[in-house]
Amino acid sequence: MKTRLLYLFIERLDSPFRRHTYELFDIVKSPTMIARNFATAAMLLTLAMPAFAESVGPRVDSAAASFRVVRLLTNLDHPWSMSWLPNGDALIATRPGDLLRWRPGGKPPIEIQNVPSVAAFGQGGLFDVKPAPDFAKSQRIVFAYAYLGVGEAATRVAEAKLNGNSLSQVKVLFEAGPRSGSAVHYGGRLRFDRDGALYASFGDRGSRDRAQDPKDAAGTVYRIPQGGKPELFSMGHRNPQGMAVHPTTGAIWEHEHGPRGGDEVNILKRGGNYGWPRYTYGREYSGGKISDAGTGPGFEAPLYYWDPSIAPSGMAFYQGDAFPGWKNSLFVGSLKFRLLARLELDGDRVVQEERLIEDMIGRIREVSVGPDGLVYLLTDADDSGLYRLEPL
Repeated sequence: MKTRLLYLFIERLDSPFRRHTYELFDIVKSPTMIARNFATAAMLLTLAMPAFAESVGPRVDSAAASFRVVRLLTNLDHPWSMSWLPNGDALIATRPGDLLRWRPGGKPPIEIQNVPSVAAFGQGGLFDVKPAPDFAKSQRIVFAYAYLGVGEAATRVAEAKLNGNSLSQVKVLFEAGPRSGSAVHYGGRLRFDRDGALYASFGDRGSRDRAQDPKDAAGTVYRIPQGGKPELFSMGHRNPQGMAVHPTTGAIWEHEHGPRGGDEVNILKRGGNYGWPRYTYGREYSGGKISDAGTGPGFEAPLYYWDPSIAPSGMAFYQGDAFPGWKNSLFVGSLKFRLLARLELDGDRVVQEERLIEDMIGRIREVSVGPDGLVYLLTDADDSGLYRLEPL
């Protein structure tokens, strides 16, 4: 009887926690043995559930704020993005294809049903997810994902209606073709501008010259007006995995991975060519030269760049009240150096960089500012966490 109850309990868990719990059962091999010691089973089930509000590491004193790092969730399988709904719920997308709905306060996330299948191989999977500006009325969300068709993949952007905890009326808005057999450089970031137009980033798919072909969607950012035809907005990008809307100017800021050096932050301009691979501060992974550094006639220079590369992912402007000293800052996550970079801004100029929580929580994939004015971070691993920076 106890064994059956345990299995019924596990089946009611939200994925991915159900999967991790079954893995714990496999470790001890015998469900009957677990049933003989119900207390042990309860302990294992607790380990398989998220950890809530657990401080990680000591107090952190930065140049402009003191804070603690609090772990809110664990057992997330390579989460990729996080966005906020008007009611305070968060949508968390994982690269293997799970879309989770989570409300701060202690309960486990709920898995959204009827998410389209994604090509979850290499760097592919489910990427950014964003509610439409009119979500409160339309319940519409948009999402980017790797789509596999006839052995080749491309990044797709789609919209759907979120009915409670299920998607319906899924419609593909754009596919960044032509498709490729490559498993890298999908891009996948999404942002709405103040006019409600959607911006979508696409990587060069590991074929650098595609980024200089205006008839090829690889290595570009497209603008998709609501109800309108997608249009090329900018090109010459390598692998853009960060976008944010400037809170004052409304301009779209973007960052992208360079090769060995040359990670860039750019302010996007309609028709702008950002140089890859004609101009880059990066070098071949072997150390050889790719091109002249910087920029040239007809190309846009980066606002800021990193050398060596930090492998940036996720980006958010900070204008909240929880950390007054961080206002007018741009936060960027680093996968390579496992840190959070804070870029202090003076208008459109980066005046200094501060590096925070290095090696404290792991590879930072996503940076998000919540409606509470706190900074939320997702890490990238098969057992990742959701973290929150809280002022002290």
